Amino acid sequence: MPFNVLRRGVIQAGAGAALASVVGGVVRPARADDITGATGTFDDNTVTQIARRLAGASYRAPDQHLPGALDNLSFDQYRGIAYRPERALWAGDGLAFDVEFFPRGFLYRPRIEIYEVKDGHSAPVPYSPDLFTYADPTLRTSDSLGFAGLRLRTAINTPTVMEEFCVFLGASYFRAVAKGQIYGLSARGFANGTGDPKGEEFALFRAFWLEKPQPGVQSVVLHALLDSPSLTGAFRFTIRPGDTTVFDVQSTLFPRTTIEQPGVATQTGMFYFDVNDHNHIDDWRPAAHDSEALQMWTGADLQLFRPLRNPLDLQMSSFSDVSPRGFGLMQRRRAFHDFEDLALHYEKRPSLWIEPIGDWGAGWVDLVEIPTPNEVNDNIVAFWRPKEPMRAGKEYSYTYRMYWGWDVPFPTPLARIGATRVGAATDNSDARFFVIDFLGTPFDHLPKDTHFHVTPKVSAGSVRNVVVEPNPEINGWRTTFEFVPGDAKVADMTCVLETDSGPISEQWLYRWTP
Repeated sequence: MPFNVLRRGVIQAGAGAALASVVGGVVRPARADDITGATGTFDDNTVTQIARRLAGASYRAPDQHLPGALDNLSFDQYRGIAYRPERALWAGDGLAFDVEFFPRGFLYRPRIEIYEVKDGHSAPVPYSPDLFTYADPTLRTSDSLGFAGLRLRTAINTPTVMEEFCVFLGASYFRAVAKGQIYGLSARGFANGTGDPKGEEFALFRAFWLEKPQPGVQSVVLHALLDSPSLTGAFRFTIRPGDTTVFDVQSTLFPRTTIEQPGVATQTGMFYFDVNDHNHIDDWRPAAHDSEALQMWTGADLQLFRPLRNPLDLQMSSFSDVSPRGFGLMQRRRAFHDFEDLALHYEKRPSLWIEPIGDWGAGWVDLVEIPTPNEVNDNIVAFWRPKEPMRAGKEYSYTYRMYWGWDVPFPTPLARIGATRVGAATDNSDARFFVIDFLGTPFDHLPKDTHFHVTPKVSAGSVRNVVVEPNPEINGWRTTFEFVPGDAKVADMTCVLETDSGPISEQWLYRWTP
């Protein structure tokens, strides 16, 4: 399960540029006392105290200077520098986990401070060029270079075989997999100004503290210090890999300035095309994406399903909510034949579900869909945006659970969206033909003579020729209808499968653009 540096790197390269532009394009070295308190006595409040103190001072970017040999590495050169597995932190200690580290270079220039915590005390993880092997020996440089990030390993698939299951690398990006999966979408510690024409600011995890686990313990604790021109933050991750890999996240954010568009529990992925959106894609496969939809469970107990698109123009959607029960970018299609890709295996990419712990109040789940001409770039972003801006000098705490896995972590009595298909209507008009399949629990027990109906609603244009019929191939039901856009340039759609007693499915949402 190697970390796909190339695809994620395209996004993270932009992150560095955004940070530099905020501070005038001048990258200044960090002072030695920027992370005072990192070494020595350590407890769960240490990183919070550091973040609080840093928030009261001017932002200073971490060191990005690299020796000449590493200053302009290509992807292949960077990939040729490999960590020695036998030198992993905790290797040979008989623990459930060990840790490997990434070198600096290519798109990952900032020096990230990394500490080990044992018996209530922290100390730096020592760097040495001997920790790596080099396809090009001339790239072996100084003894003080430091690390760019880290990967966690455990025997997630095969007993006694250590494999990486989680990576923290680049800006505040991280990602994980469950048993049997390969890497797909990423998460971020924080988002600021996503989709804003003025540009987005990318915060950086500039230091990590790894708590050494006890023998037999199947979870690992990682602390992280977030920093950017606009805020600092303290994160505590308790990570439990398995059939579903679960992160318990405790975060406290300290704005330096007022943040109008904060993004909490941010997810970033790629959607290139699928059967609902392939008009401008000439590709032999049936689909290519990390995630197929944004799924939400609202505070009002509504379950919503919004298929993703690769639009021709940037699209931003906001879903108002109070005390959300969960949301996430989901991959439901799990058969090889859904993608037919022997190399990329999109059917094995994780879904990521966010479960808020405590009352998050009022706000929005925001979805940003960015046009992309290929599957290299991440173009989908989803996050929670609080109703009120984050104010300088205040503190904001968010606790949540992240489920990296095959599906949502809860059962539902509702019928679910099995597929959304869109194509041209057959009458040579501008109408679009929509096909939505419903499957799941209700069809196992409802009487055969149950009357099903659907009433699609649209914000613009009109709907005609609505049909609801059984789909015995999936033991479910199918609705079809034609959407006539008229002069509309955008239309938001919704529908739900109902019986005479009321709705029995999650609510389907969709945004149509020409």
